[in-house]
Amino acid sequence: MLKPPVAIVMGSQSDWPTMRLAAETLETLEVEYEARIVSAHRTPERMVDFATNAREEGIKVIIAGAGGAAHLPGMIAAMTTLPVFGVPVRSKALSGMDSLYSIVQMPGGVPVGTLAIGEPGAINAALLAASVLALSDDELADRLDAHRARQTQAVPQFPSDLE
Repeated sequence: MLKPPVAIVMGSQSDWPTMRLAAETLETLEVEYEARIVSAHRTPERMVDFATNAREEGIKVIIAGAGGAAHLPGMIAAMTTLPVFGVPVRSKALSGMDSLYSIVQMPGGVPVGTLAIGEPGAINAALLAASVLALSDDELADRLDAHRARQTQAVPQFPSDLE
């Protein structure tokens, strides 16, 4: 059975509050996804199985969130040529800077598209995943255009003292 086109993976349950925003954004755009926990350190066999079989399972884009040492996005990217978008999850110790550096500093030849730390990164990773899929899906492209138009319309032209 083929999986949804987008996989959202994270290193632990504690990453879900951040990564849930990627899931919610995909739901808004009517893009199917599967979310799962795949730890590079605690479940390495699960990670290898996921990364090496993702393409044949029908996954087209991977969103990988990780905090701390944040090896998950890079390790997955090392095992597949599917697009991998890394989301640095905010950590308690270093506020996500450790996660950001771990994800963004991949060696040449093993790309991970790295997003902002935390919630904005999760949302933008979902939007990027949808943009990739929209290259071959005109209906999704229309939904992305409508999403962007709604964002634009929601911004007031003039400031207000009302909040």
